[in-house]
Amino acid sequence: MSHITIYTQDDCPPCTFVKNHLQANHVDFTEKNIKNNQYRIEMMDYDAFATPFILLNDEPMYQVDMDKINQAFDIQ
Repeated sequence: MSHITIYTQDDCPPCTFVKNHLQANHVDFTEKNIKNNQYRIEMMDYDAFATPFILLNDEPMYQVDMDKINQAFDIQ
């Protein structure tokens, strides 16, 4: 089964778009808002410096790839 973690920040329209898309399709996800310093450091450990930063099945996604996300969760 696929799993997804999204590193986000406040006032981030792309973050909101991805979260809303997953919620609308009943996909559970873990959100890590980088205002929490621990999550910011975790994200930077992946050499990621922009949100949303996504881990899809523990694989880093540096650019949002909705096709890949939809395929992983069988979203039509």
